Amino acid sequence: MAEQLAEVLEGQRAADLQKAARALLKEPLLTVDGPYPDEFRLVRRYETELREWFDRNVGWSLRVDAEAARLRKNPGTLTDATHPAREPSRAAMPFTRRRYVLLCLTLASLERGETQVALGRLAEQVVLAAADPHLADAGITFTLERRDERLDLAAVVRLLLRFGVLRRVAGDEEAYVNGAGDVLYDVQRRVLAGLLTTRRGPSMVTATALDDRLTELTAEAALDSDELRFRAIRWKLTRRLLDDPVLYYDELTEDELSYLTRQRGFLTARITQMTGLVPEVRAEGIAMVDPLDDLTDVRMPEQGTRGHITLLLAGHLAAREGRVGWEDLERKVRELAVEYGSFWSKSVKEAGSEGESVAWAVERLVALGLVTRTADGIRSRPALARYAVGVPQIRESGNRDRDGGGRQ
Repeated sequence: MAEQLAEVLEGQRAADLQKAARALLKEPLLTVDGPYPDEFRLVRRYETELREWFDRNVGWSLRVDAEAARLRKNPGTLTDATHPAREPSRAAMPFTRRRYVLLCLTLASLERGETQVALGRLAEQVVLAAADPHLADAGITFTLERRDERLDLAAVVRLLLRFGVLRRVAGDEEAYVNGAGDVLYDVQRRVLAGLLTTRRGPSMVTATALDDRLTELTAEAALDSDELRFRAIRWKLTRRLLDDPVLYYDELTEDELSYLTRQRGFLTARITQMTGLVPEVRAEGIAMVDPLDDLTDVRMPEQGTRGHITLLLAGHLAAREGRVGWEDLERKVRELAVEYGSFWSKSVKEAGSEGESVAWAVERLVALGLVTRTADGIRSRPALARYAVGVPQIRESGNRDRDGGGRQ
């Protein structure tokens, strides 16, 4: 009985540890009063094990206190722009360039401010910060006099509410947008301080080009030994296996591919043990598949009309070789509307809406690593083959007559 009880307790411990690790991968910033309080408590309970695992296998540091848990993630790929910040609403619109700038200015203003702030006062500070000549030279100006600018600031504030940086005390953002009121917030300074995840302060970066700035901002320590170089490769591969939908072999350097070939079983086993993700190994690469389907921000297939269109276009693209033009995809949507239109929403069947449907579908297929955009159209990637539809084959049975009647 004692052995059985110990086995049950160990199984429960492993399940809780895995749940905590998955929570951090899904929400790298967890707060005590946020949307995942149970997961936050598990992270606090298994803080030591989680910190050691992420530090050893991924090179990500974990900071936990009584208010928040912050996993400081560095991406394995710096050039992926397919997973933007999104406004915390049902529409989940991606952040524009202006909203990203507003987010940075807002965080800077909050860092210099008090523990409480009104939205109107915060807006004034953002406007003052936006007067920087460098922003003007980049073509970015803010006055917040127009409603669309106030909408942008409200979207930034709601994202910070979602992160737990701000807590609403009184008022409503919609009233501020309409010029009919103000909002008061408490500023959670310890949560605010944990947002920045870079090893170097942005003010220390001297490069001017975006790619160079990202590289300099995320640079690791100098690699002056084989052990450090192998560790850096292990970190990069594990980051990509955890974060990217597909790790393609042809995207790796010779050293990275050689290391992955030797250590593939070890890397994927460690990930499976901690996260529950299951490796799907193909000739072209590896995908870590989630049986629980909750560690992705883009699903395939997805519910709704546009999700159906995306799935159908994926099958169409998987059956084609080489480039497929945008016009071809729009024509295919019109053809599909004839066959499936009775199941689709009215808006996507209107004349001229094909381009919007194609853009929505392609955005998701690119984010999932299934296609790439090129100057002349869309090209399939190997992982798209899993959505190819084969030719139906009818098997004869003893009760089947010549015209295909009878039961199977």
